[in-house]
Amino acid sequence: MALYPGHLWNEPGLTLSSDIKVAKDTPPTFIVQAEDDPVDDVRHSLTYFMALREAKVPTEMHIYARGGHAFGLRPSPNPIVKWPNLVETWLHTIRILPDGN
Repeated sequence: MALYPGHLWNEPGLTLSSDIKVAKDTPPTFIVQAEDDPVDDVRHSLTYFMALREAKVPTEMHIYARGGHAFGLRPSPNPIVKWPNLVETWLHTIRILPDGN
């Protein structure tokens, strides 16, 4: 899981940092970030997502309007607090966790 990732994006556009290597054997990745993150621009998440997608690595990304930086598991009135449930569902979907049936 990549929560509020940083140091992945370079300008111009959505250019992945040259020291970040993404290949087909990169682990499946779940990305979560808040658009109002004052520390890491949302383009870090977008860039990494695009690189994972291009490498055909299973990935899912959720960008929330509010949540700031380092939201972790803290209670909040913002919908971003639901990300752990989304991770669990995704892990079942990609068969990392067994189906509950």
